[in-house]
Amino acid sequence: MKEEIATKRTKVDVFLDWVERTCNKLPPPALLFCYLFVITAIIGALLTYSGVSLVNPATKKAVVSANLFSKAGVEWFLNNMVKNFTGFAPLGLVLTMTLAIGFCEESGMLVTMLRRSMSNVNPNMVPYLIAFLGTVGNIASDTAMIVIPPLAALVYIGVGKHPIVGMLVAYAGAQAGFTANLMIAGTDSLLQGLTNTAIDAFMGKQGAFVVDVTCNWYFMMASTFLCSLVIGLTSIKIIEPRFGKFVPTDEHETLAEVTPLEIKGLHASALATVVFIALVAVGFFTGVLSKNGKLVGSLMLKGLIPLLFLMFSIAGITFGIVTKKFQTLKDVNKAMVKQMSAMGAYVIFCFFCGQFQGLFSWTKLGTMLAISGADFLKSIGFTGIPMCVSFIIISAMVNIIVSSGSAKWAIFAPIFVPMFMLLGYHPGFTQLLYRLGDSPGNCFTPMSPYIWMLLAVAQAKYDKNIAIGTLISNMIPVAIILQIAWIIFVILWMLSGIPIGPGVGVALPAGVL
Repeated sequence: MKEEIATKRTKVDVFLDWVERTCNKLPPPALLFCYLFVITAIIGALLTYSGVSLVNPATKKAVVSANLFSKAGVEWFLNNMVKNFTGFAPLGLVLTMTLAIGFCEESGMLVTMLRRSMSNVNPNMVPYLIAFLGTVGNIASDTAMIVIPPLAALVYIGVGKHPIVGMLVAYAGAQAGFTANLMIAGTDSLLQGLTNTAIDAFMGKQGAFVVDVTCNWYFMMASTFLCSLVIGLTSIKIIEPRFGKFVPTDEHETLAEVTPLEIKGLHASALATVVFIALVAVGFFTGVLSKNGKLVGSLMLKGLIPLLFLMFSIAGITFGIVTKKFQTLKDVNKAMVKQMSAMGAYVIFCFFCGQFQGLFSWTKLGTMLAISGADFLKSIGFTGIPMCVSFIIISAMVNIIVSSGSAKWAIFAPIFVPMFMLLGYHPGFTQLLYRLGDSPGNCFTPMSPYIWMLLAVAQAKYDKNIAIGTLISNMIPVAIILQIAWIIFVILWMLSGIPIGPGVGVALPAGVL
């Protein structure tokens, strides 16, 4: 059995070496969008000189490409370079949510909640619980991939299971289930901003049709339990049998007990959160935050990001004050600065991605590709469920090479959102299909830096001889099984006619185009 596993690991290592060499040739995201900017400019100029023209069914007007290498192009660039950056929709949304979640992280509230929720758990339920916590933990974005796996290893040791399996299950939940959550997360705000930017470019004016940050909420809430079930079951049936029995030593950590002060902090934080939610509920039912008593179109729904910012900030700061983590306002300021200091790479990405998106919209290439793509799909009769499944698979394949979900959607959205709109699909549904393909492969792609972090922790604490092939080979079954389950799930959801979010269905509302 060991020889068979070693042979499989060797084959996986050979494959990963090839993938790693290939992926290492890709430029960093900022440079990637620089190259795409230049390529877009050249293609736009060539289409302008060739006189290509298409009719937009939405406006009934001819669409022609624009040339950056002209007086009008230079004028556009000089007038819009700063606007392309400051007006890049995901920038403010992501920074806002990062700052709010940062209070919970820096105060120690997130770690304390995890330690407390994982104690005294039935061993048979541990894989499902760890997968669930990993999935919902991604509300803290990348923090979940760093914090939860080491804690999961301690839980697994406590119930007599192999700690590396616990790390893999937690990592799979945080990565493969990255797009699912019970609450609105940073991913929702990030992708929604890119989707609306693509809609604005296609419709020719800002705000003609928009999707809310909750456009995928119902489906993603249900997907949280689907991910937990699939990941937990796969770990029991496939991953655990591949690992032998683990014998802990005195050097291994155990799950630390939550201190009375931390429990007091959790209680205070919970009380503050309940009071805040009660105030929001009062505002909704009194009409301040509602629209004729309805959720869809209400101020509460439109202002969900500010409300979430306030809720997480209040919870995190309250916990920090009670546990003495935040003793002065300077401590709160340090927490904010620490969180924002880690966002430098993302800000750079936003600058260059904003330039590319601005040019892509201005040259009308996205609209022209959407029109020609929709015409082609209609001509061959490739629509409906087969087309939706194909889009999921395309997203999944690209995700193995380009792990950044926002980077891919920044490229895909201007093309596929208008294309699917022309075929009668809601932009929120198109975004949903992309997310289903973008998530499962996250757990085994070598392009993610967190899998190397996972390897380093596993080698340092539990098995110095473990190799990257072991992690990848055990994550691939999780990704494949979850991808198949998600495709079946979304097909059943489509056939049922259940909304995927508040006021959002599969079909584009009548009269939009």
